[in-house]
Amino acid sequence: MGNLGFQEILLIAVVILVLFGGRKIPEFMRGLGKGIREFNDAKDNVKKELEEGMKEKDRVAANATTAAPASNGATTTTTQA
Repeated sequence: MGNLGFQEILLIAVVILVLFGGRKIPEFMRGLGKGIREFNDAKDNVKKELEEGMKEKDRVAANATTAAPASNGATTTTTQA
């Protein structure tokens, strides 16, 4: 179950052609293509924003670790004996 053969695909194509007609199928496919394109664009934008956020987080963490030893307020003093 789940495997579509040539005959099943042909039957589905004929049913779609009968239901929608020859003029509506190109419009349907065009709309489907636009929807897939918009989905992929949104997916790429989310991925890009996540990567930028991770890079910014790493930069902030790196700046905090390099600045922390210099600004910890501890000074060393030497005493003469």
